[in-house]
Amino acid sequence: MAMLREIWRNFPRRPATVKYPFERLKPAERYRGKQEFNPELCVGCGLCARDCPALAIEMVTVENGKRIPVFHLYKCIFCAQCERICPRGAIKLTKFYELAAYDKDSLIMKVTASQK
Repeated sequence: MAMLREIWRNFPRRPATVKYPFERLKPAERYRGKQEFNPELCVGCGLCARDCPALAIEMVTVENGKRIPVFHLYKCIFCAQCERICPRGAIKLTKFYELAAYDKDSLIMKVTASQK
């Protein structure tokens, strides 16, 4: 009897879920998703890698001798510490949240030759 009461009480309500991937919810205003990196603003100080609590950022040297961060998104906890500590604002967190992948290598953000 309790089950019928629960069904009757919830029958007129709308579903609490959406038909993903056909419908997507808009992320909250302060949602923190995938990083966006601007290599022109980066000075190569390494503060982002030093302060990352998940050790998801490593500094690598590119052809011209400049050090830039490489983001390992499979380790990232999206705490935004890298965005806060960057003195030039080269790292911004976006609202992009669809990061599912079949292999870890596709979740490594590297700067390509066209981005330098």
